[in-house]
Amino acid sequence: MNFQQLWRYQDQFIEGALITLALTLIAAVVGLAIGVAGAALLRGGSKPVRLAIRSYIEIFRNTPSLIQIFLIFFVLPAAGLKLPAFEAAAVALSLYFGAYAIEIVRAGLDSIPKSQVEAGQCLGLTRWEVFRHIVLPPALRNVYPAFTSQFVLLLLGTSLASQVAAGELFHAASFIESRTYRSFEVYAVVCAIYFAMVIAFKALFAVIGLAAFRWPVRR
Repeated sequence: MNFQQLWRYQDQFIEGALITLALTLIAAVVGLAIGVAGAALLRGGSKPVRLAIRSYIEIFRNTPSLIQIFLIFFVLPAAGLKLPAFEAAAVALSLYFGAYAIEIVRAGLDSIPKSQVEAGQCLGLTRWEVFRHIVLPPALRNVYPAFTSQFVLLLLGTSLASQVAAGELFHAASFIESRTYRSFEVYAVVCAIYFAMVIAFKALFAVIGLAAFRWPVRR
């Protein structure tokens, strides 16, 4: 083993890690917005809207995310919409994460007793105010562990974006390996970087969970 040859490529490793983080955060934020909106529409939308959301969930949860990236990157240009590699990967991963987020948020909303909703309505709150202040906060607390786990899977899944040359960490590793022919060393470093990012996010999520969901839970 010889890791010394990799020091000259530290900038590529760092740039790849930063692009991976950017891709993950964009997909997570957009996917979470899709999850909240989709779950709300599943509960209160019309039948065609619910059917459309259900179809979207089933399609994106039951097909490989790599194929979804390929479809957006290679097929959409035929329809006149050409996206750069990073943007195409971000869109595909956002839709992929959103499909899981809808089901996670829906489960959280279903965990809230109807009595809490009825109490809010008795206080004269509007439907939106009941959802925002009474239903959504405890629902998010209930599904917070599931969200953090799905975020970690999303982070690791960004490596698929290397197949369209998005420039993230795994793509940078492939470039470095082709220059150094040190396969074991390169991918050992990449594994260490992914591991470090996952551990850091888990610690961050633990702190956020303690800070954001500190109100008592009725037993």
